[in-house]
Amino acid sequence: MVDRQRRVTSRFFEDYYWERNTVSNMMLRTGVARAPVQATRASTPHLDVTAYPSDASVAPGTRLSLVLDVTPKPGIHVYAPGATQYRVITLNITPQPGVRTMPIRYPESEIYHFVPLNERVAVYQKPFTLLVEAVAEGTAEARKAMAGKNELTISGTLEYQACDDKICYNPVSLPLSWKVAMTPNVPGAPAVK
Repeated sequence: MVDRQRRVTSRFFEDYYWERNTVSNMMLRTGVARAPVQATRASTPHLDVTAYPSDASVAPGTRLSLVLDVTPKPGIHVYAPGATQYRVITLNITPQPGVRTMPIRYPESEIYHFVPLNERVAVYQKPFTLLVEAVAEGTAEARKAMAGKNELTISGTLEYQACDDKICYNPVSLPLSWKVAMTPNVPGAPAVK
């Protein structure tokens, strides 16, 4: 990808010709745009979550992103990677045949100073976005398993612990899912036998 001055700002490589990034996925991963895809909203006493996929439809071999836009409620923070002795916010994707996921991509956090304990920890207390890249695998075995399906549902659980300046609340597990339409195989992919 290049910017308006024609400088290369991002590069995307695929290991296999039958696994491809979509334009929406690349744009999301570079922070340039949000995909116009229907979202699911959820709310807990600590935060608001908007979950959506980078793409409305996929074919075997499509690399897409599962997106969570998270907004902590006023005065609340959740823990970021690097925080010890607290549950770091994470998204656990339920494994399923034909779908492979990559490690979660975390944004930069900030350091919160908890004065009573003179403790400094990595947190998120402003709106942030979590991304997990998923691949609807393009292998012959995966395409055979998905043959005839017109929808792909990927499920997971958002796990976190929230605190304010006085109380640390019990850890929360929030179930989430992403649904995308399935389209026929990508042209040029290895034949299904």
